[in-house]
Amino acid sequence: MIKSLLIANRGEIACRIIRTARRLGIKTVAVYSDADADALHVRSADEAVYIGPSPARESYLVGARVLEAAKRTGAEAIHPGYGFLSENAEFAQAVLDAGLVWVGPKPKSITAMGLKDAAKRLMQDAGVPTTPGYLGDNQDPMHLAAEAGKIGYPVLIKAVAGGGGKGMRLVEKPEDFFDALASCQREASASFGNDVVLIEKYILSPRHIEVQVFGDSHGNIVHLFERDCSLQRRHQKVIEEAPAPGMDEVTRTAVCAAAVRAAKAVEYEGAGTIEFIADGSQGLHADRIWFMEMNTRLQVEHPVTEAITGQDLVEWQLRVASGEKLPKTQDELAIDGWAMEARLYAEDPARGFLPSIGRLEVLQIGLTPGGRIDSGVDEGTEVSPFYDPMIAKVIAHGATRAQAIERLSAMLRETVVYPVRTNAAFLVTALGHPQFLAGTVDTGLIGREGDAMVQAQGPSKAALARAAETLVNRSRVPGFRLNAAPQRHGRFLLDGKPVEIALAGPGTEHPRTSAIVSENGQAWLLTPWRRTGAHGAAVGDGAIVAPMPGKVTMVHVRQGQAVKKGQKLLTLEAMKMEHTLAAPFDGNVADLRVEAGAQVQVDSLLVRIADQEH
Repeated sequence: MIKSLLIANRGEIACRIIRTARRLGIKTVAVYSDADADALHVRSADEAVYIGPSPARESYLVGARVLEAAKRTGAEAIHPGYGFLSENAEFAQAVLDAGLVWVGPKPKSITAMGLKDAAKRLMQDAGVPTTPGYLGDNQDPMHLAAEAGKIGYPVLIKAVAGGGGKGMRLVEKPEDFFDALASCQREASASFGNDVVLIEKYILSPRHIEVQVFGDSHGNIVHLFERDCSLQRRHQKVIEEAPAPGMDEVTRTAVCAAAVRAAKAVEYEGAGTIEFIADGSQGLHADRIWFMEMNTRLQVEHPVTEAITGQDLVEWQLRVASGEKLPKTQDELAIDGWAMEARLYAEDPARGFLPSIGRLEVLQIGLTPGGRIDSGVDEGTEVSPFYDPMIAKVIAHGATRAQAIERLSAMLRETVVYPVRTNAAFLVTALGHPQFLAGTVDTGLIGREGDAMVQAQGPSKAALARAAETLVNRSRVPGFRLNAAPQRHGRFLLDGKPVEIALAGPGTEHPRTSAIVSENGQAWLLTPWRRTGAHGAAVGDGAIVAPMPGKVTMVHVRQGQAVKKGQKLLTLEAMKMEHTLAAPFDGNVADLRVEAGAQVQVDSLLVRIADQEH
């Protein structure tokens, strides 16, 4: 077994790898950029090395810096995680050439499966069913249009080097083909440096089925069953589960056997995923499931496979990379129960799923029996604009699919994150959708019904009342009447907006604290009502928050400075316009949170003015 491991990644996957490595007694080395100097993966590793500025292209994607960090620390092996350099064959070869162990497939396997057209030809030769389409070298637009006509509309135009939903266009009728082709090629060229495309038949009721495969250097290859990743938004997975609903044993055997043939065709070593597209219009049948592509790395959704098989796939990776045989044979692997994973993101569904950056002042994720949380952040962490805004992967395992759904929903409903916005409530809604409950979701569900699933909702009256009572009773300011009416109404601010709440029993009319209202995976800040600030913005305790995402261009005050009502505090540049934020009342600058140049998200606290009366 290797003794030291550098993780060429960040966030939750780096933390995930560190946990297994530590259990196996392997020393871990983290790498980090400016934005990640105090990140959880840096604090969790035995050693950490700085590799460059915040943008990934200047740090995590610079293979030479990662290799230098490995040499400097004496690391024996490099684990790439997923994303970044994980499927870069040149980097994998550079690691091997440096005399280090590459925790991943052989570079030639990465290359073989890296281009969709070449991979499909290879799969056809291996007897793996592939989607009907055109894989030819002739990229003349007229020729591609003619091939699309032969296949029959609707068709998908896909960049051969694409991934993650980029470089893909659905074309439903011939007159739209040329515009879609040009758009797809531009995006493919910008994202991957390769504008070559293929044409595929578009499946009208598509389900995304993938099979986890694993190989070792001794010629052994097994599968660890399938996952269903059909619930997607803009080709990005939202909720994954294992096994796939509606998968009978005959179909499972056929699909998993095809996946093993695919892996054998490239002499695969390590963890990989064979992705299939299924026509789910009449249930799952082996003759209606076709190969799409292979991901030559560990997948984001690997925890659901771990949950139903009882195996640690990162441990498998490290053992295989160390030259050992696979820990289990195919006959020793079996499915136990059902598992689901939801990707909890720092994003605001009510604002078109825009990333929500800022400090995680409150971060509490519910945990149930059979629950697991994989995260790369903790309370107090800053969600950076430079990387994927994932907060955590929330995983639940149960004896049945219904129990797994119930447990995952409970974990998400009990999640409290503030002031950063999340998609937790959206995930709860998705889990409760009738088609999801029935196990008949296709990849287009959210596209068809997304608006109805992301409508912004406020807290219930009961939740507001509970929070208000907590806030009022916490104050305990002298002066309230013991003989107050059994019910009264208090005035508060909910995320800065006035709200009147029915209160039961006596209490102070002037509470001086704040409370977090949480319900169904959403959170709001409840504060006492005091007065209204400049430009009509309600500021119960003098909190000045960003009205929209933007950049602080000027700070006109300093910490502790006395200010007058209407005095300029900050200038914010947003939507190509400058916005002046002013003091809501006479007071002092009690809490200045930003400096010139800071990028801020909507509702981020910028400055707090203390009322001179208090």
